[in-house]
Amino acid sequence: MKIALVAYDVALPGEKGLGRLYYLAELFCRCGYEVDLITSNFQHWEKRFRTPEEMRRNEGACHITFVKQLGYTKNIQLQRIRSYRVMAKNIKKHLEENTYDLVYCIIPDNHIAAMSAQYAHSRGIPFIIDVEDLWPEAMRMVFDVPVVSDILFSYFTVDARRAYRLADGVIGSSDDYRDEPLKYKADIPRKATVYVGNDIAAFDAGAAENLAAVEKTAGEFWITYAGTLGTSYDIATLIRAADILKKRGHDDIRVMLLGDGPLRGDFEALARELSGNVTFMGYMPFPVMAAYLVRSDAAINSVVKKASQSIVSKIGDYLASGRPMINTCLNPEFWHKVEADGFGVNVEPEDAEALAEAILALKNDPAACRRMGEAGRRIAEEQFDRPVSYMRIVRMADELLGVERE
Repeated sequence: MKIALVAYDVALPGEKGLGRLYYLAELFCRCGYEVDLITSNFQHWEKRFRTPEEMRRNEGACHITFVKQLGYTKNIQLQRIRSYRVMAKNIKKHLEENTYDLVYCIIPDNHIAAMSAQYAHSRGIPFIIDVEDLWPEAMRMVFDVPVVSDILFSYFTVDARRAYRLADGVIGSSDDYRDEPLKYKADIPRKATVYVGNDIAAFDAGAAENLAAVEKTAGEFWITYAGTLGTSYDIATLIRAADILKKRGHDDIRVMLLGDGPLRGDFEALARELSGNVTFMGYMPFPVMAAYLVRSDAAINSVVKKASQSIVSKIGDYLASGRPMINTCLNPEFWHKVEADGFGVNVEPEDAEALAEAILALKNDPAACRRMGEAGRRIAEEQFDRPVSYMRIVRMADELLGVERE
């Protein structure tokens, strides 16, 4: 049985970004499927084209097809849309020149997903859609002009509905994302929530290998963010909370920012204007990031009010670290999960005073931190560990293809 895995933004080993689909491709291979991982010759997170040597080097257990696109310099720009249109056309050509038994496609990009769904439908083969984000909802964070945005984004909505209506199975990185296609096709026979998650064994190994190299001043309390420094993430409020704490005499509290993104320069400028203890560490390889999270005292899922995010990619890493989490994401599903599972505290977003108080409360209650951290680690092992959780995706493919597995 041969599966086409389609996505615009696969991070290959050694690259920046999310390696979720590459992990899934190799898992399908280990489970006996022939896999064609179809992605771009352009690396989305680094905004550069892959070299021929890099593309040859990353050929592993599964076959990788690199299709051409135009490239772009920013996450939100017309050039990116044009680039994906070119990519979609090239993916369509590749699909039509080959034979598959099932198509598995990430959305976004919506146009690529719609085209892949139409291909599967025309060939009479199963189509699974993996909902990782909602476009155009997420784009309105950056560009939300009445009427104008509705017109510009209407194509994304049409494409998403086309893809959803042709789905035979749905994977969502949260319950909200899983259920989005059901608004347009209520009778999708198979659906499952599979968090982006991580490989906990790899997390632990990376942390252990790099922990000794993480220098931390004795007595400091680290509150750590790991991820993109971009529009959806409320880094500015975190920097302001650090300023409040410093001015109140809490010199031992430090905000650690692990990651990079389009607004890093703006956030660094804000930190220079204020007096809080804020350290920008930049992008770090996964094993080093794991060590920093384990060395920290708390983690923060810092999201702005208007963000469309639900359960973002770094949650699995935060939970695996065994540290309590502060959450400012208003998504009802995750807000409830934080409380019900007991691994952290919720704080209203964009409120620096409230955030400062929450950080101080954790610092002053080591016993509560231990309880939350232990609860988070337990949830990570039960719900976010890829070797276990991603088998739900394999089983869905098995069912659609009539494959029996022991």
